[in-house]
This record gives sequence, structure tokens and C-alpha cells, in this order.
Amino acid sequence: MSPERQPHPSAVAEVLEYLSRPSGREQPMEGALQRVTDLASTVLPGNPEASVTLVVREHPSTVVATGLLAVDLDEGQYECGSGPCLHAAVTRQIADVPDTRSETRWPDYARRAAGSGALSSLSVPLVIDAPQVSGSLNLYAQRPNGFDEGSRSTATRFGLYAALAAGTLSRYRRAVERADRLEVTFASRAVIEQARGMLMERHGVTPDGAFRILARASMHTHSTVRRLAEHLVDTGVLRCR
Repeated sequence: MSPERQPHPSAVAEVLEYLSRPSGREQPMEGALQRVTDLASTVLPGNPEASVTLVVREHPSTVVATGLLAVDLDEGQYECGSGPCLHAAVTRQIADVPDTRSETRWPDYARRAAGSGALSSLSVPLVIDAPQVSGSLNLYAQRPNGFDEGSRSTATRFGLYAALAAGTLSRYRRAVERADRLEVTFASRAVIEQARGMLMERHGVTPDGAFRILARASMHTHSTVRRLAEHLVDTGVLRCR
């Protein structure tokens, strides 16, 4: 490996030391991922564009990137359902494309990359501690054979930090989704209880009797109990047909 092609050892050590510090890890989740991709792009030879792909429940997306070229090449792979970033994410194997002009494994990706000026690429898998989530750190270089053994080793080390941040981000998003669902559930229960109270007062029935009135109206109108309850609370009218 020629000296100018090597990631500078002191720069790599400094960046990885920064990422290992609590201050480097305790950034907002998207910010931490963006920082990893920015640093990878800066430290690796040739300043390749970088991105992070996350595949959540078989749906891929680019969560951070250093430039539009990386985003475009990622999305092209999602559209056709194949390419090095998806291969790395799904198989957990490094996908190295030394020259997109002669690449045969992913011809659609190769044509798009070569036409966009990305003549080589490297995707390293992210081993993420979250269910149904995988990912990759993707690097796109403007020259062929842009990633040698030293670059691959450095990119893999960056991938470890990206995986930690991606796992935290995924768990956070799942927690937010659960909280949102609980909020909707609680809101639904609250409006049903309010509607049931109105029917109890209006018809002099028990709580169970009031719910049976709502249930019968639901069957007759082919609407949900929640929607009928909302309409009753908003308008004072229980739709029965």
C-alpha cells in the first residue's frame, strides 16, 4: 500500500479516541451517526462520500449521509432491491466494489454509480443490537480501487461505532412508537368512557348497559365504537344508521 493511500495512523487514532469518549457517545442519536460518517469521510483517503443504511423490518432507508451522491446511490439500490449496501446489511459481509465500470454482481448499481462518477465503493455491515434491524456503513470513492486493506480495516472500526449509535436510535424510535400507540389507546379509552357516561345519564343505564348501546350502534352503522363515541362527545348525537 503506497503511503498516500494509507489512512493517516495518528488521524485515525485521534478520531477513534474521540468516538470512544463519553462526550463523543452522548450526542443525539442522529447526530452521533452523522458524526461517524463525517469522520469516516474525512479520515479515509480520497475523502469518499459516506452514508448509513438502516433496514428496519425489511424496509431500507438512508438515515445520515455526507452528500447527495451517497444518498442517490443508496436510494437507487433500494429501488432495484439489490446492491452492495443491501448485501452488507442483510448478509453481514463486507461488500467491496473495486471498480464499478467492471462490476458484474450488481449491474444496475454499477451503471448508476459509474455514471455518477463513483468508481469504487465499500459497504461494511453494522451488527446492531435490535430486533429486525440491520445496516451498513457505505463509502463511495471517485477513483477505482479506492479502498485497500488498510481502508477496509479502518472502515470496519468506524462501523462498530455506527452500529452502537444505530442500535440506540432504533431502540429510541421503537420506544417512541410504543408511547404513541399507548397515547392513542388511552385517548380512545377516555373518549369511550366519556360517551358511556353520557349514555348512562341520558338513558339511566349501568356502565355495561351504556357500552351495549354503543356496541349495537357499532354493528348497525359498521363503524368502530371509538368513532361513534367521538361523534357522540362532539355532537351529542349517537349515530344508529
